[in-house]
Amino acid sequence: MTQGILYLVATPIGNLEDITFRALRVLGEADVLACEDTRHTQKLFQRHGIARNGPLVPYHEHNELRAAGVLLGHLEKGKTVALVSNAGSPGISDPGYRIITAAISGGHRVEAVPGPNAPVTALLVSGLPSSSYTFKGFPPKKKGPRKRFLEMEKQLPHTLIFFESPYRIASFLHDAYEVYGNRMASVCIELTKKFERVHRGYLGELREEFSGKKTKGEITVVIAGNNPKFTGNAESDAVYPADTAL
Repeated sequence: MTQGILYLVATPIGNLEDITFRALRVLGEADVLACEDTRHTQKLFQRHGIARNGPLVPYHEHNELRAAGVLLGHLEKGKTVALVSNAGSPGISDPGYRIITAAISGGHRVEAVPGPNAPVTALLVSGLPSSSYTFKGFPPKKKGPRKRFLEMEKQLPHTLIFFESPYRIASFLHDAYEVYGNRMASVCIELTKKFERVHRGYLGELREEFSGKKTKGEITVVIAGNNPKFTGNAESDAVYPADTAL
């Protein structure tokens, strides 16, 4: 069997300068490039002067099953395929799982080209413990399932990281407060971009701040784990003052 190589290439989450030399090389050399949005990826190519000779294959949530079959066909011919999402690492709350598992099952090499990562970036700027954390991705859209989703981690000490839509951030913070109590948290908006904002405080204060407020941009929320040191009743409140933003 001819073995192909699938590269999972991390791309900038906002600032187009946040990309590795290896990623630029792989994107330029790969036989086939699979993109969540070809127009979005073209902007990255133009910014860094990458010339493409091979085909660009759309690979997104609406065609993932069919596109995975197309990409697998290229791998079976011994070609190299580079997979990118619109931001960050493909497969992390983005399309990618199907082709990754298909490539592994087919005996092909799968290599990650690491780079920008919204969960880790948000964790670092949150000021919350980073020694142990759980990335939960996007919560359910409806209140009942969302609260059950949050309750799964209620008793655990790990810092929690979530993605959320700007249209649901107020509802999410309200439910998080009801489930977790008044824990320290951080709402990170438009990370690495020109209008990056980081709102730090307790969940009770953050839910009031975002209540009825129109919010725009990509959002990552970081919430402290189950530890009395990081609740609004702790004596260490002064360590993490409310209403601070970058």
